[in-house]
Amino acid sequence: MRRIHSPRPVTPALLAALLAAALLLCAPPARAATGTADGASRCALPGSSTGWTDEGNEGHDTDYSVFRRPTGAISVGMIFVDFPDAPATESPASDAARITPGADWLWYASYGNAWLSISQNQRWARMPHRSTDYGFARGLTHETHEAYIKDAVAAADPYVDFSRYDMLYVVPTRNASAVSFSPTYIYEPGTRGVVADGNRLKWTVTFGQDMWRWDHRLVAHESAHTFGLPDLYAFDAADDAHRFTGGWDVMGLIDGAGSQYFAWHSWKLGWTADRQVLCRARAGSDTVRLTAVEYGSGTKMAVVRTGPTTAYVVESRRERSGACATGALVYKVDSSVPTGKGPVRVMDANPSATPASGCRPLDDAPYRAGRSFTDPAAGVRIDVLSADASGDTVRVTKR
Repeated sequence: MRRIHSPRPVTPALLAALLAAALLLCAPPARAATGTADGASRCALPGSSTGWTDEGNEGHDTDYSVFRRPTGAISVGMIFVDFPDAPATESPASDAARITPGADWLWYASYGNAWLSISQNQRWARMPHRSTDYGFARGLTHETHEAYIKDAVAAADPYVDFSRYDMLYVVPTRNASAVSFSPTYIYEPGTRGVVADGNRLKWTVTFGQDMWRWDHRLVAHESAHTFGLPDLYAFDAADDAHRFTGGWDVMGLIDGAGSQYFAWHSWKLGWTADRQVLCRARAGSDTVRLTAVEYGSGTKMAVVRTGPTTAYVVESRRERSGACATGALVYKVDSSVPTGKGPVRVMDANPSATPASGCRPLDDAPYRAGRSFTDPAAGVRIDVLSADASGDTVRVTKR
């Protein structure tokens, strides 16, 4: 067994974070909100009763008897499996290298609040059935998925102490093409579930062939399902799967040019504090400087509550790849909408524009200084007053 990801040495990624912090120190002082904003709790939306089978919703009342609290060190056991019809020909380390950088990514994205402490059990455990017998296809049932995990745990149990782990990652050999994608398992309350060494393994990510297509942010996407975040891409295949949020959140397009977590998600997960949220739940207007979500300090978002389960959010984005746009990102949240149906929808500032080379639809969605978003029916207006290297100053108005 090999343990990885101990507390941070100075790496290039850490240096980048330190430079970002230095940039904030050099930026203009944060501008206090003007107006009479409401307490942040008035903009926290209730969750929908979707049950344990849903991977979560956009409400703030996450059920942590089902989901894992996304704070502190999370002990993750990583096991490696091959199959009678797909024996491994590579080393476990080569497969793990696709996954483990996700721990660093999540640590930075959570502003240091969540840490995946991954222990690699680097040997192949032979599964009792052929890879084609495990039913990996869209529509994989909870019971079938659980049976796969039970077989993996039983195969690895002779040399793994499962009592040590909060979460489990099951990594199949690259040769197992039938294990096609990477679903997340969440324990069904009231059932036996998966138990090993006296420990009920309530949260497991089983990786598949898509780990070779997506980058390490797949780890952040799947692990966040165990924290209670829903998918943001569209489940239907009739149109663009990423028409709701584009590449702005890792729960949608995983390798998007600017995928982070929305400020809304960071607030829901407890990584952003109430004091970093400006809430407008009643009629009125507020002006506030927003520090980009890529940096940890400052006010992260302004929220305009529009109904029992709906709100508009504006946040600032600065770190993008290539020529893709930065600015004030506006999106609508509806916590009554289930995963896969668009519970978050980004408002496109330039719906008729052709994305720059290397960018995708919605990559040019942010509002730049001098631009405004309005929803007359909801009585909402958001004006972007100015911008600098680390954020945007906006005015939010509710009639």
